[in-house]
Amino acid sequence: MPTITLSVPVDLKREMDEEREINWSEVARTAIKLKLSQLKILKSISAKSRLTERDALELGRKINKSLHQRYSQ
Repeated sequence: MPTITLSVPVDLKREMDEEREINWSEVARTAIKLKLSQLKILKSISAKSRLTERDALELGRKINKSLHQRYSQ
């Protein structure tokens, strides 16, 4: 399996180190898979759409912002 390296701020790394039972590699893999899935859906929608690339990107940003607000509450 290929390896990637992520840089995180020192304070975030300290917090991660406090949670020894969490497999942070798996958390990262899951987040990457989710993002790729979202991008695939967005590309599929935009390929069939008459929207411009700019319109599709703006729509994606709005969706991400909405999801962030929903799950932050």
